[in-house]
Amino acid sequence: MHRPRSLRAVKRPEAGSTPPRLLLLNKPCGVLSQFSGEPADQTLRHYLRLPGVYAAGRLDRDSEGLLLLTGDGTLQARISGPRFKLTKRYLVQVEGAPTAAAAAQLVTGVALRDGPAAAVAAQVADAPDWLWPRQPPIRQRRRIPTGWLRIELDEGRNRQVRRMTAAVGLPTLRLIREQIGPLALGTLAPGQWRAATAAEFRALMRAAPRPPSRR
Repeated sequence: MHRPRSLRAVKRPEAGSTPPRLLLLNKPCGVLSQFSGEPADQTLRHYLRLPGVYAAGRLDRDSEGLLLLTGDGTLQARISGPRFKLTKRYLVQVEGAPTAAAAAQLVTGVALRDGPAAAVAAQVADAPDWLWPRQPPIRQRRRIPTGWLRIELDEGRNRQVRRMTAAVGLPTLRLIREQIGPLALGTLAPGQWRAATAAEFRALMRAAPRPPSRR
């Protein structure tokens, strides 16, 4: 993965142009995954001012990375609806030294308050050299090491990744969503967005096909 480009590197649509049907945004830490909030809140409107698009799924305020936006309700459901099992991949910095055994336990499954949860895939990852500094910085205790995991889920319960890593004794310090289905964060810098290409849109439709109709 290459180092993110500057914010000016992505072309914005001209005023009055039709909003793209599907947008990719790198949501910064501390930003709500919505366009409204209290006066002191950082929201999506600070980064994106196109009418008629909304977040398809969410990222916690203190999580970062790929967020998809669309004005199409059916498409929004195919991205975030649990019936479609669209996978999401996360890069997670944890407190402690993650092991292959801990990653395997995430795939086998852990017990959460709202029921068991299992990752589609999990593995110990190298510290990324392309990642931007987080603002504010993570809390890090001097005598406790940190490490990285890459985790893939096909569901999206509230703060699920954080609760799962905590269940294996590795509290999450930083969480970046890298990919949703076939759509990847790529070189988008924090706060940067772009329209999905036609090829990306087709790939997403193949990854999240409509479920069989119920009779």
